[in-house]
Amino acid sequence: MFPWSPEFVWDAGHLAFFGAFYSVLAAIAAVLGLGLRRAVADARAGRAHRIAWHAAFEELPARDRACRHQLTGEAPGRVCDNAFDCRRCAAHPSFEALRATHASAVPATGPAGLHLPGDRLYHRGHAFVRPEPDGTVTVGLDDLARRLVGEAEVVERPRPGMCLEEDAPALRLRAQGREVRVLSPVRGVVIGTSGEGAAVTVRVDPEGPLDTRHLLDGDEVGAWAMREIERLQALLGPRELGPALADGGELLPDLGAVIPRERVDGVLGEMFLDL
Repeated sequence: MFPWSPEFVWDAGHLAFFGAFYSVLAAIAAVLGLGLRRAVADARAGRAHRIAWHAAFEELPARDRACRHQLTGEAPGRVCDNAFDCRRCAAHPSFEALRATHASAVPATGPAGLHLPGDRLYHRGHAFVRPEPDGTVTVGLDDLARRLVGEAEVVERPRPGMCLEEDAPALRLRAQGREVRVLSPVRGVVIGTSGEGAAVTVRVDPEGPLDTRHLLDGDEVGAWAMREIERLQALLGPRELGPALADGGELLPDLGAVIPRERVDGVLGEMFLDL
């Protein structure tokens, strides 16, 4: 019986039961309220995208979380546990110091004919960052990304004054009937955009001193590009990727055209880390 029933009589048993029942409800309400409060605070502080990105990163298989120092042979088998953010890695400075002792010139042409200029740094989601003399940076799609997108049907640009968050979408393009979201390598305010289609770039005024320790540079860029081609081959299979290689083993300009229609969503999502 319930308290509102005419026959209900309060006794010690009822008091204990309803006391425990309402205590549980109060505890659940408190937890939900605290969770909502933290979610609102994270959203206001711009941390929501970072939390979502870290959660998605943990879902990636180990083969797709290769440490940048594994790519160049400095740490064979090492897997990244920091969402590709070397600023949070205690071992990164020691690897960088070791690399500095045998630095070498880096060619602008990467594997399979990819154009990877040395005046920029690269995000694992296939965006580049080019520092400009005035302290701003230019963000755009790297060469492999442009080839995967091909002829972009629609480009959604961020508006001037908009604040970009790291690892949150900076650009949205529609290609092969699928929306491609390109993750921002930096946090900052959008100054403007230029270019068309997959060649679109965004000019960004970084928030605070520009810290690029999480971005790829030097000889590791070519090694990473080769790993990305291998990853693309694993996603597509040699039968599909074979026609995408032109004479001399160079990738064709429009890779997106050879991706089977039913697999575009999954392939582009994984290559752009749009998880």
